[in-house]
Amino acid sequence: MSQPLVLGIESSCDETGVGIVRGRELLANEVASSMELHVRFGGVVPEVASRAHLQALLPTLRRALDTAGVGLSDLDAIAVTAGPGLMGALVVGLSAAKALALALDKPLYGVNHLVGHVGVDMIEHGRLPRPCCALLVSGGHTSLLAVGDIASDIRELGSTIDDAAGEAYDKVARVLGLAYPGGPAIDKAAVGGDPKAVAFPRALTVPKDLAKHRFDFSFSGLKTAVARHVETAALVGREINLPDVAASFQEAVCDVLSAKAVDACRFLGADTLVLGGGVAANSRLRALLEERTADAGVALRRPSPVLCTDTGAMIAVLGAAVVEAGLPPSGLDIGANPGLPVTRVLV
Repeated sequence: MSQPLVLGIESSCDETGVGIVRGRELLANEVASSMELHVRFGGVVPEVASRAHLQALLPTLRRALDTAGVGLSDLDAIAVTAGPGLMGALVVGLSAAKALALALDKPLYGVNHLVGHVGVDMIEHGRLPRPCCALLVSGGHTSLLAVGDIASDIRELGSTIDDAAGEAYDKVARVLGLAYPGGPAIDKAAVGGDPKAVAFPRALTVPKDLAKHRFDFSFSGLKTAVARHVETAALVGREINLPDVAASFQEAVCDVLSAKAVDACRFLGADTLVLGGGVAANSRLRALLEERTADAGVALRRPSPVLCTDTGAMIAVLGAAVVEAGLPPSGLDIGANPGLPVTRVLV
């Protein structure tokens, strides 16, 4: 089917997203975030997120249909995040998608949230070249991927062995007394800071580690190093320079991410790097990747910041790619899979 009209539902964490695409043309991208409900806890509370999805899903669906100017009967297919994510949150989106698919007699496609973060780039920049490399950076995941066919051929080159980049941002923000979520807070605090002021570690970058973990990441030690820096300053009665510490931490994260991403492109012989995930909106990461990919002769594809977060648009466009590839629909008995591997695009 060419240019299928697909509804996408995303509910893996704290954002309820409903998107509608015709092929790769974005018709609607409505998002309701429950982030404010989690701020006082310093992180996402699964039960709170699930209840927020229940309240937000139908109003968000109505807005998306109105924005796109289509009716439910016009849809060719329904795509929904089947994993990974929070179990309760995933179940809400899956239940809604199943109900719609059954009531409308439309095919249902349970797809991978992480692959959606890569596929969303197609909305703005067209089909992905084959092969290409993808750097996926979010609150819960940090991975380097070899992408053949976005609908069926994803291979993981490496991933985080402890904290994901976004998770490290949240934890360091807490140490520095900054607001949740930590990514935007640290990015803002780093403005005007000296990224070389504090020599924070770059894990898994020395030769002995690269031999085993060439494309893997580790940010737990970096988080601990920031905490020790702050604790030591307090012990000796010295004020920390917040912009310098924030900039130095951010530089350490972005230095490793960008260096390994360019190395992965060389390894694959890929001349295109796709950046995806919530942390892809980070200003320093985008700037450093732009600089290093240009030096390496690699084209950098970056979705607009509004498409980097969890959205229904990314699920819809991935669903459309799966439909166009002629893959069979998922059954109505599919379940939520919080640990769905990134290599499994369709459930």
